[in-house]
Amino acid sequence: MPLIDTHAHLFLKEFSTDLKDIVSRAQNAGVFKILMPNIDSGTVDDLLKTEAMYPEICFPMIGLHPCSVNAHWEKEIQVVSAWLSKKKFVAIGEVGLDLHWDKTTFEWQKEALTFQIHFAKKYNLPLVLHTRNAINETLDIIIQNHFSGMKGVFHCFSGSEEQAKKIIELGFFLGIGGVLTFKNSGLSESLKNIPLSAMVLETDSPYLAPVPFRGKRNEPAYLVYVLKKLSEIKGGNEEEMARIIFDNTIKLFSNKCFKK
Repeated sequence: MPLIDTHAHLFLKEFSTDLKDIVSRAQNAGVFKILMPNIDSGTVDDLLKTEAMYPEICFPMIGLHPCSVNAHWEKEIQVVSAWLSKKKFVAIGEVGLDLHWDKTTFEWQKEALTFQIHFAKKYNLPLVLHTRNAINETLDIIIQNHFSGMKGVFHCFSGSEEQAKKIIELGFFLGIGGVLTFKNSGLSESLKNIPLSAMVLETDSPYLAPVPFRGKRNEPAYLVYVLKKLSEIKGGNEEEMARIIFDNTIKLFSNKCFKK
């Protein structure tokens, strides 16, 4: 049963002491590829070191996370641009908008996202979007800057069925993770009528571990619990669903770097 974790921060300090075991457990669970979204200029070195350790398993993205946007965001964008000019990445990410932590940077966040949408177009890369408390606001910017062939994923989707349909209409996928297993998330209901062809799976490790590990450190091996919950909601066979989602993931991240 082939699985790809489309969103895991394996380069963070939470994995510094047992990364080898983390990767081994992922492989044993059938998670044979792991995509790693960047955060900001301060994480690029560790991101690329992790890729170098596992070049056939861990694949990096490049981008500026909205929670790292501040008065110096333009310098951070220059760093992203410089890396894109000299190295291949699987996506522009993790980028987007966040209205949960710091609303005072929102205008800067919007400008930074717009720049990075242009990078996606220039380098023909998918966007991996962070949209915490800001799905509609992100949709507005995507619509304003939409281009032919634009694609990506709304990472850690936790919105409504209506929002899901709008996202799909724009050519984007829904990133489904541990939140799906949370009893009061409401996500099960939102996804009931959404086709499996619009979904990819993720863990967001080390965050948002699925039940029965909620509150603990998340890891890519736990992706199987997300798949299991999705199969319960959809009433499908896990193996068949895994194949569909695998094909979705390859379709979304279909670039030479990922095919190496």
